[in-house]
Amino acid sequence: STSTVPSPAAASIDSSPRPRPTKNVQACNGHVEFCDRRFSNISMVVAHNSPFVVPHNIASNQDVHVLTQLNDGIRGLQFETRLPDQAPTSSALRLCHTSCSVLDAGTLEKYLKKVAGWLSTHPYEVIAIMMGNGNHVEPTMYIEPFRRAGLLPLLYIPPYRTMTLEQWPKLSEMILQSKRVVVTLDYGANQTAVPWLLNEFSYQWQTPFSPTDPTFPCTVDRPKNQIATVSKDMMYMANHNLNVKVPIKASFLALAKEEPYLIPGHTLFHQVNASKGNRSLGWSVETCTARWGRPPNWLLVDYYNRGDFNGSVFQVAAIANNVTYNRTSCCGVEKENSTGQRM
Repeated sequence: STSTVPSPAAASIDSSPRPRPTKNVQACNGHVEFCDRRFSNISMVVAHNSPFVVPHNIASNQDVHVLTQLNDGIRGLQFETRLPDQAPTSSALRLCHTSCSVLDAGTLEKYLKKVAGWLSTHPYEVIAIMMGNGNHVEPTMYIEPFRRAGLLPLLYIPPYRTMTLEQWPKLSEMILQSKRVVVTLDYGANQTAVPWLLNEFSYQWQTPFSPTDPTFPCTVDRPKNQIATVSKDMMYMANHNLNVKVPIKASFLALAKEEPYLIPGHTLFHQVNASKGNRSLGWSVETCTARWGRPPNWLLVDYYNRGDFNGSVFQVAAIANNVTYNRTSCCGVEKENSTGQRM
């Protein structure tokens, strides 16, 4: 008998179904384009003193609480932690502005539980939590509030004690690994004792802190004396929250000494938080981009929901990120219950 040998041409024909290339349609932090970008290659809006939402308190920095902030598009939460003035050695960390006698927004744990709840229902979002260590407490004091809030499994632990732009992971990687929260501390971090509590200025730098200069110079303020070649290859924050000095005596503020107190420039938000115009956030980002060759990673603002239109700060971030912004998506308005408390 004879056998039939297929010709080379026939043998090369494969009629089995071939997998079709897939295209990602799931947004990361609101945009499909962000999924393939590194955490260090995105500009995000930061709510300065996010928890400090107390009506009629001059130390407040926001109009709405953290859940509304996150729903509107805030992806950086910044605030100061302190121990209460009355019992500093036996109490839990609280969210206080300069002193708990000035503004006390409750415990860190309670605030973090709200953030954890939001993250559980928004699995494709990556955020940063940036804390000020007002009393310079031991970093281990932060473990319990984060653990009790249920956030520990979500916290990102970097492979290095300082990281360049190219060493940060992509948003999609952080989401797939469920390490979606980057936590930093301004002073007192010890990454040997608490690996997820990052020394803020080892990973990013900032323009002048608590600015009172309306020109918002895009220079390195913290950490001090950092050389330009290092700054160019690190993430950075533009502090764009204009403050005015109010000479209030220390006895009123329960502070240690008399000094001018800084409060937000309430009458200037339409200009400071604007998308364009002199001294606006848009102008500031353009200035920083021209100086450093890339926009800021973090745009820190007061009263983010005020500007030349609703969501103008997010419009600025969208332009910096080269994506589109839906102006109808901002901003949430909170209601008051029968006792006058915001919900």
